[in-house]
Amino acid sequence: MELGVIGQIARPVSNIETAVDFYGKVLGLPHLYTFGDLAFFDCGGTRLFLSATDEPAEPSVLYFRVDDIQTAYDELRARGVEFEQAPHLIHKHDNGIEEWMAFFPDPDGHLLALMAQVG
Repeated sequence: MELGVIGQIARPVSNIETAVDFYGKVLGLPHLYTFGDLAFFDCGGTRLFLSATDEPAEPSVLYFRVDDIQTAYDELRARGVEFEQAPHLIHKHDNGIEEWMAFFPDPDGHLLALMAQVG
């Protein structure tokens, strides 16, 4: 038995309408459907499951892989996303490949990130 790729990631949100607008319109993720206080998006084959809750929760950071981190950063900033800082080098592998990231919050203040390999 071998586990496959992650099929779904759940993330709590305080307001489903605000979250649907942000993840769909601002980030541009394909909206699959909304059912009451639940919304689902496609993240390149992994389903993002958002659920509205009043309970405090510490969600995991979602890292979105992009081909060109500077272009993605510029486009999201133009859409109103406020990044903690510009894309920056996280690690350089022995083979010369560089890992770059840029972090930003969603409307609830939960951290998201862009990530890219360069080189």
